[in-house]
Amino acid sequence: MNNTEPAPSAPNFPPSSNAAAALLSRTSGESLSEQIVREVVARIDDRLLRAGARMPSIRQFAASHQVSCFTVVTSYDKLVAQGYLESRRGAGFFVRERSLLNERSGSLVSERSSAGGLDAHAPQPLDVVWLIRNMFRQVPLPMVPGSGLLPNDWLDGKMIADALRDISRQYKQLQVSYGAPQGFLPLRQQLQMTLAELEIAATPEQIVTTVGVTQALDLVAREFTRPGDTIFVDDPAWFLMFGSFAALGAKVIGIPRLADGPDLAQLAQLAALHKPKLYVINSVLHNPSSTSLSAAKAFQVLRIAEQHDFMIVEDDIYCDMHPGGLPATRLAALDQLQRVIYLGGFSKTLSANLRVGFIATSSEWAQRLADRKMLSTLTSSDIGERVVYKILSEGLYRKHVARLRARLDAVRAKAVRQMERVGLQIDRAPSAGMFVWVDAGCDTNVLTEKAMADGVLLAPGSLFSPHQLPSTRMRLNVATVQEPAVWRFFERTLGS
Repeated sequence: MNNTEPAPSAPNFPPSSNAAAALLSRTSGESLSEQIVREVVARIDDRLLRAGARMPSIRQFAASHQVSCFTVVTSYDKLVAQGYLESRRGAGFFVRERSLLNERSGSLVSERSSAGGLDAHAPQPLDVVWLIRNMFRQVPLPMVPGSGLLPNDWLDGKMIADALRDISRQYKQLQVSYGAPQGFLPLRQQLQMTLAELEIAATPEQIVTTVGVTQALDLVAREFTRPGDTIFVDDPAWFLMFGSFAALGAKVIGIPRLADGPDLAQLAQLAALHKPKLYVINSVLHNPSSTSLSAAKAFQVLRIAEQHDFMIVEDDIYCDMHPGGLPATRLAALDQLQRVIYLGGFSKTLSANLRVGFIATSSEWAQRLADRKMLSTLTSSDIGERVVYKILSEGLYRKHVARLRARLDAVRAKAVRQMERVGLQIDRAPSAGMFVWVDAGCDTNVLTEKAMADGVLLAPGSLFSPHQLPSTRMRLNVATVQEPAVWRFFERTLGS
């Protein structure tokens, strides 16, 4: 930087003392200085604080975040030691210009390098990895309206802890032994009864447990496709699988999703053209729109799949958020696991950390998928599977998900009204589930960048399409938009 020019000042961090204080937790077990360091590092890595930017003075930062000056001094000293800030005598602290080995990624990053075509001053691209990275930075959950999870305090940690403690007492060797490759048998027997309630007939031999639905999708894709094959997905759809399938060498094509299911004309036309191996679909409480497949379309989807000879992967991770009184058609119930591979799991309703999912399919495919699972992870967590079994078999889960549905019902209508009040357009307000697919009327990539500067994490619509093109759409979670600072951001930004 030319020393004769005034140093650029840092953006507000964040713009109000109340919002700033909300970013820090006094009960998380992480010290205030560690939280400040983590937040500043995230902003520098995401280019929200650029090289040469002046940090707020120690007194300003302490006042806006409602912490002591000592805490700020400790935080700034740590950031200097880690190479993120530099101290200039009599002038304050500044974001350091970093032409050095980036410890986070292990790659050489020069902010003034032109040889590799890097522009370090450009904002980091908004892609799937960007969203997941920022979700795992653990921004306080009330400030994550784009989250795909329920708030931690909505889940029953005590129920899980009690189940884990009872299992540990009963099975002394559990912590040091492998589980069964196909999964804990009593859990698979319990899942047989759960599936029967959905009118899906499956024996325990037809069920394979997995490390969440993420691994289930990966195992199925590896078993049924080869590099160059085509996989159909809904458009929009859950973004993580786009990159996962592409990494396997598959061609990922989106099928436009309508309010009652896929665009059948497009599905038939694209199937004839591309001859897909798989079609991954949310039949019930589609992510991100919370819409469900109609019975009429379900029959047509199966007919097209048979005509063009592709398998259907039915991802029903949001199954238990759907109340029984509303219409819901599952392809696996119509097909009885002949052409449909059914996936389920408990990460959304019990705990993201348990990572217990399952695949239900024919006995032949179940054995092949269990073998493939052994080649990748040997077994899944026997401890986690026993915990889920205990909660299911003792009737605790049924009561727990009933409470979750009731709590979602209690906040959904109010959240939708607030979305509309701040200028967000909703084609069809959902009657169940936790997501709303809204139209902001502007490029939500740009909106997301503005939100990050305010400590708010959004999920822009571009991430939910395999095309990754700019979109005016975004996903909001009715359970995580309750923080007033979120609504103030929308009012201020969309109003202008």
